[in-house]
Amino acid sequence: MARSQSLEVQEKKELVSKEEKTAPSRYFVPAADIYETDDALTVILEVPGVEKDKLNVRLENDVLKIDAQIDVAKYAGHDPVYTEYNIGHFQRAFSLSNKVDQGGIKAELNDGVLSLTLPKSKEARSRTIPLS
Repeated sequence: MARSQSLEVQEKKELVSKEEKTAPSRYFVPAADIYETDDALTVILEVPGVEKDKLNVRLENDVLKIDAQIDVAKYAGHDPVYTEYNIGHFQRAFSLSNKVDQGGIKAELNDGVLSLTLPKSKEARSRTIPLS
């Protein structure tokens, strides 16, 4: 039986970085869900307000890095009465094991949701062993 989950407002986690930035701005860690099938891992990240041309997904030394910039000018002059959403850029990184076929990673952005498909290497896929 699936456990029941109620919808709740989640606070955004601000990224605490040890490196210094050359431009003052806030970075947040996007919420993520990770699903596993026999053939792949799927990572779903929330990056609201991000356009495709401002999203950078790259692989460096077995680390999958996601940088997403929003156009803060869209929010200039707004004087909100109440907010549950902080404006800022997004940044997240995932260390990949050798079980991921790094050459087959795919990314898709739809309505502020980034979907990453990380196919498993042939060696990591589950298989049935025939009986003799």
